[in-house]
Amino acid sequence: MSDPCAQFVEYAEAHQAKWIANLAEAVEIPSVSGDASFRAEVYKMGAWLKNKLAEVGCDVSSHDLGMQTLDGQEVQLPPVIVGEYGRDPSKKTVLVYGHYDVQPALKSDGWGTEPFELVHDTPTDRLIGRGSTDDKGPIMGWINVLEAHKALGLDVPVNLKFCFEGMEESGSVGLDEFVVEHKDKLFQHIDAVCISDNYWLGTKKPCVTHGLRGVAYYKLTISGPAHDLHSGVFGGMMHEPMTDLVQIMSTLVSPQAKILIPGLYDQVAPLTDEERQVYEDMEFEVADVDQCTGSSTTVSDSKTDVLMGRMRYPSLSLHGIEGAFAEPGSKTVIPHKVTGKFSIRLVPDMDPAKVTDAVQKHIEAEFAKLKTKNTMHLEEDHPGKPWVADTKHWNYEAAIAATEAVYGVRPDLTREGGSIPITLTFADALNANVLLLPMGRSDDGAHSTNEKLDLSNYIKGTQLLGTYLYKVASAAAS
Repeated sequence: MSDPCAQFVEYAEAHQAKWIANLAEAVEIPSVSGDASFRAEVYKMGAWLKNKLAEVGCDVSSHDLGMQTLDGQEVQLPPVIVGEYGRDPSKKTVLVYGHYDVQPALKSDGWGTEPFELVHDTPTDRLIGRGSTDDKGPIMGWINVLEAHKALGLDVPVNLKFCFEGMEESGSVGLDEFVVEHKDKLFQHIDAVCISDNYWLGTKKPCVTHGLRGVAYYKLTISGPAHDLHSGVFGGMMHEPMTDLVQIMSTLVSPQAKILIPGLYDQVAPLTDEERQVYEDMEFEVADVDQCTGSSTTVSDSKTDVLMGRMRYPSLSLHGIEGAFAEPGSKTVIPHKVTGKFSIRLVPDMDPAKVTDAVQKHIEAEFAKLKTKNTMHLEEDHPGKPWVADTKHWNYEAAIAATEAVYGVRPDLTREGGSIPITLTFADALNANVLLLPMGRSDDGAHSTNEKLDLSNYIKGTQLLGTYLYKVASAAAS
């Protein structure tokens, strides 16, 4: 009898059309979690996913997380879908996490196709559609693995548990509390955790990710007059909120991406020569960033410095100003209240509470310098701690071996610039090793227009997930 893992890999090659159709069904559901008008679609996506898991042999349950206020109305949070496949005490148990919600998308945003219709662009062999890579493609990869084993009559080499949420794109509201509450029931006896919600470092070489930056998000509001004013009548007479806000936001970060808030870099661990060598050895080019951004605007031309700017050091980004005039045309209004939005990506050793304290002190000091009669308020939103894992663990050894088997190359061990707050909760609450095993490439355009997943990444990525389970089964637990 041939090797069961090899049978699975062959099945994946032969059933690409069916798996594309499965992904198309998922993409067609516009499960946008951040817009109350789409909440019914998120419920629909959760129900669809629950049925798909049941079809491939999982015991599935859905769990309500309560209500939230969104767009001025009370709406039900999307359910957490929990699946279980196998309860063999002699096997390891792997928890798989993913999310079934997506970012908003309109064709008028600049899409070349309808965002909620999966299009197979055959000249490039790309699967284009919102959620194709973030995160419906990876979720379907796991379902494809179970579908293949069921069709082939193969035994899955490990027990699997699935935790799929519908609020990741909106802060994973309620999920951390849910995991902690059910850690001794729904999530007991977890040996390792695998998340496929990130991307290769570039476009050619796969990676395994062992670290994530955390995030602290802030809203800085400056308030003045009771209502908007005409600049021709009141300009030059009033302290203008927009002027104050722009002045303060300009003191947060330099054009060279250096954070200007005192004390933040003091929390960052010193760089060692050994660690710097890790970044120098990664297979990566600054041109990879240029390709993804469609520009040549990196703050450094050094590959190593660019990588460390993404993975090892904190960053501060300015995101927008709420309350300001932003429509086409000219409008000579003085906004009576404006809110500037910015975030800081945190790295290991940085404490979100200490960061917020430093931000508050800095902004208060800068606001005092303005000698304005306006008022200021700083609000923090959904902070997430950074995470880093032990790459010597058998879970990582299995992922590395699986990547070598499928792609024929040893993957880079990377840290990711983004944040997935539930990662740290899984690690701490379940006392389990967590790894990120990406399916997509760096140029997939998650959250952007024309989001895509290369067909080769979808099929080989599914092969990788299945092969990883076989390597986990044979790995020597330490």
